[in-house]
Order: sequence, then structure tokens, then C-alpha cells
Amino acid sequence: MDLIRMKNVKKTYRNGVTALYDLTLNIKKGEFVFVIGHTGCGKSTLIKMLYRQEKPDSGYINVGGIEVTKLKNRKVYKLRRKIGVVFQDFKLLNKLTVYENVAFALEIFGLPKREIYEKTIKVLDLVGLKGKAKNYPNELSGGEQQRVAIARAIVNEPKLLICDEPTGNLDHDTSMEIMKVLDEVHKMGTTIIMVTHDKGIVEEMKKRVILLDTGRVLKDYAEGTYVNESN
Repeated sequence: MDLIRMKNVKKTYRNGVTALYDLTLNIKKGEFVFVIGHTGCGKSTLIKMLYRQEKPDSGYINVGGIEVTKLKNRKVYKLRRKIGVVFQDFKLLNKLTVYENVAFALEIFGLPKREIYEKTIKVLDLVGLKGKAKNYPNELSGGEQQRVAIARAIVNEPKLLICDEPTGNLDHDTSMEIMKVLDEVHKMGTTIIMVTHDKGIVEEMKKRVILLDTGRVLKDYAEGTYVNESN
């Protein structure tokens, strides 16, 4: 069953740059997919389309049964409830503790305090930070801050987790620790799409890999078949 369907999607920005050109792509529920390609190939635009930060000029996009291309602005929140997003720069609130940063993602839905507490502690335990719930972001390493960001993104149990260069600011060992966390999240049934420039991670993880070039899918490697042709 496809969680994501994109057909003939095109996006040209006001400066005349075409980021996506006739892109067609299907991703099944429960898949872990890497999206790779050189700078400017359309990776970031692709994922921004999925959570409706950007709109296509033409084409069809469906995420979790919601036709994104026809979604009215006032209904975008229904889509985003199904999606968690992790960025390269963490985007944590420095004046809030680790617990508060994660719990905040549930508080906006008005859940009971007890439910918020239980879900927040559960997800902090999953990412290995239960013991640092009272710490502030500036007391954590970069890898720990990214774990908080992941916890915040998945605490609402989204169907889809989008990761935009989540290891971009981290060294290799820390990056692999983050990938282990993401792999655990994936094993829970979450569909994951991760944009990355780190081909070493891609090679080690052995997941499905989509290679973009000039806004199109140049190659689509099935799980375990990716070969780094730049070596």
C-alpha cells in the first residue's frame, strides 16, 4: 500500500529555477527511503511538497490518503498531524528543557497532562535521553540535541517521518548513532524519508535509495542494491 504518491510534479520558482520537472514517485507504507543527489537537484523541494510548505505548479501528490495538491490552507494542519519533520539545525527552544521541548508538540493538541507525560517519557526513553529530561539544549551535545528533535517529531506517532539532512552537522560516529535511533523508529512501523549528502551512511544502512538529478528520478535503487558510483 502506497503512503505517498507523486505523479508528474513540476515546480518552478519565481527566479526561473525549475526544482522539480515531471517527477513521479511512489513510496509504500513502512518503507525507509534515502533521497540523494547533488545540490540543487530538487531534494529539499520534494520533501517540502510532502508537508505542503511548497505547492507544485502542476502534478498530483497524495500523502496518507490526503490529496495535497487540492488541500486548502485552512486544512493543512490535518496533513501535518500525520507527519513529523527533523531538520539539520535541530530547531529546539533553548529556554525549555528536553522534556518541555518534546511535550510542547503534544500540548498544542490539548491532550491531558498525564497522557502528555507518559508519551513524552516513552519517546525520550526510545531515543536514550530519559535521564536528561530536565536538561536544557545548551547542556547537550549535538547528537543529543538531534535526538531531542527526533523525539519531538515522533511523539505524536506520525505515519511519516521526514528527515532533512539530520546528520549534516554531526561527525560520522554521532551520525551513525542517530541512524540507529531512526532505524528503531522505522521498526515501529513509521515510514521514513531522509534527504542526505552522506553516501557513507547510505551505503551502511542498505535501504531503498532514490537518486535525483535536475528535478527527476535518475535512479531508484531497491533496498540493499545501492552502489556509490562516484567511488
